[in-house]
Amino acid sequence: MADNELVAFRKRWKEELELKKKHQQLVCVPPLSRDVPAQSAQKESKNRYFVDSEQHSSKALSPLRPEESEKGRVGEVEQSEDQPEYVSIARGLLNGRTSPLLDRIQEEKTRRKRQYNSINTACNTILQQDNPLKKVTKNEKLVDQFIQDLNEVNDIPFFDIELPYELALKIFQYLTCAELGRCAQVSQAWRVLAEDDGLWFKMCTREGYHQNASMSDSPCWKSTLRDCRFSAKAVRTNWKSRVGSISQLQFELGKVLCDVSTCDKFVLAGYTSGDVRLWDTLHWDSTASYLKTNGLSGNSDPRPFVTHVQVNNTVAAAAYEDGCVDLWSTETGGEPIQHYQSPGAIQVMALSPDSPVLGSVTGPNIRLDHANDQGYWRTLHQAQLPKNVEGLVLVPGRGSEHPLAALRAGESVYLLDPREEKPWTIHSVYGHPVTCLDTSDCHVAFGVKRAGWAMHDGGNKIHVCSLETGKPVACVGGSPGDFTCINLKDAPPHLLVCGNKDRRVRVFDLRTASSVASLYAHHLGVTAVQADDWKIVSGGGEGLVCVWELRMRAKLWEMHNRHPVRHVRFNTSTLVTANIPDDKSPRGACITDDDLTAHRRHRGVICHYDFSEDASSQDHVLAICRSDYIESHGYNYNIGLVVPYDRLAGSHPSH
Repeated sequence: MADNELVAFRKRWKEELELKKKHQQLVCVPPLSRDVPAQSAQKESKNRYFVDSEQHSSKALSPLRPEESEKGRVGEVEQSEDQPEYVSIARGLLNGRTSPLLDRIQEEKTRRKRQYNSINTACNTILQQDNPLKKVTKNEKLVDQFIQDLNEVNDIPFFDIELPYELALKIFQYLTCAELGRCAQVSQAWRVLAEDDGLWFKMCTREGYHQNASMSDSPCWKSTLRDCRFSAKAVRTNWKSRVGSISQLQFELGKVLCDVSTCDKFVLAGYTSGDVRLWDTLHWDSTASYLKTNGLSGNSDPRPFVTHVQVNNTVAAAAYEDGCVDLWSTETGGEPIQHYQSPGAIQVMALSPDSPVLGSVTGPNIRLDHANDQGYWRTLHQAQLPKNVEGLVLVPGRGSEHPLAALRAGESVYLLDPREEKPWTIHSVYGHPVTCLDTSDCHVAFGVKRAGWAMHDGGNKIHVCSLETGKPVACVGGSPGDFTCINLKDAPPHLLVCGNKDRRVRVFDLRTASSVASLYAHHLGVTAVQADDWKIVSGGGEGLVCVWELRMRAKLWEMHNRHPVRHVRFNTSTLVTANIPDDKSPRGACITDDDLTAHRRHRGVICHYDFSEDASSQDHVLAICRSDYIESHGYNYNIGLVVPYDRLAGSHPSH
């Protein structure tokens, strides 16, 4: 409240107190008798007080003159005599008017005062008839007056004030779904605000649904959000119960799987035959699935192996053992859109998850290529490190013009920015090599191996540094085994998930640098791991894929294949796992077979799990499992399904 409003309020309050004192001096309490003039005098004194107090309040609220306000008030009283007391309140709540509400406030005050006077008169009449000698004390009058004042305060509807529609939406956008539902029950105006389509559209995108949608894509975003929540709940139930479909992605029969990469709906695989296959799991009949190799690698005999593959939503890349690199468009497929030859074999290759930026490593040499707005590829930056590069990760969210790469080489971790001439070191400790690396949009995490006397300091550690400053943020771990894999960019906020050779999957809280969970998973070491807000999927060297619930720290289910799990990637409803053999040149189907056709047990496998199917659907259940006792035979299995009493009676034809 401003200073001038506070002064006016105090002045008006003092005037009301002085007026009340004058009336108390002029008006005396009449004796309790049966004559009507005494009751009418008491009623007139109370009405005079209320009318005077209303005049003072109306002077402060209304710019009209006292004569005009008095005439309007008399007219309101005459109109409200024929209506119940709740009509004005209900009408105001249903209409949802955004006016100052002075008329409705005055009308409700007058109605409540008339009701109070009538009830008080009836009570006094009853008391006088029962006990004519009892007198009304001053304390009772003060209590009644206090109750009346409280009723006047409650009459003011504070929630129905004059606000612009846009400002009200700004306030409502901070509410949750449950709070919006409660607000919709207040009045019609609040219901219109609470069911505004813009609020539910923002809430839908805020929760991760339909991120790329526009406002006009759905006629009712409230219903869309409800359906998305029901679908997400059903998918989570299917995840926990392992209900869905599973398919094995096989392309080159007789050849060995070399590398696998996934991104959303795309799965990219390279084989020892030199072929590269792209699957679009959303549109299985997509023409972009057929990728052709370049003329140089395709005409050579034998064709070189595919050593590395990478894919994102727009670009697919493959590197061969002869140093060639091909890039394709995931939309068109077919011929490569870019090809270049490196002086040596590609040891490490990485593709940015959200931009067309490709990084490749040959020994100590690093090369960054990117596509401009017209789609033409060019070399963005080249650098050289003192040691051979063993790991390369491109930081997400940096764009194609200014990418940032994290590299590990021996005992050092570097950050490579194309705007700078040389990479800058963020970690380097002699005799403590870096074993694994991962980045998020603001941090980089890497595992450091300790040996000798350093093992007494707590064992192997995981260091987390800031990408902006390069300074350490947290140091977690303390395991005797080497850390083999880290998942930082997909993990929940402030959490880090990693795998170790000591057979355990560990979860750390970066805020407190403490361990959240330690899961005994794979007896040959953990090779791949990924986590989200409620589950962890891990793969081991023995070929086992395990799904864990993070909160309960319990294993939900597992799947086993022959070869080590080299790749694990999942989203909301799908999971892709790749079991890649260590031996890329096995013998044939038999000992005497000298051709290069590998037996099926040596090829490796890619499994695609889809948990988006409805759990209530019976399509995934075999027909024989849905048979009942009424039918006399199975569907196509010629199995007699008989009721027990039929078997005892021997009435079945098979007996």
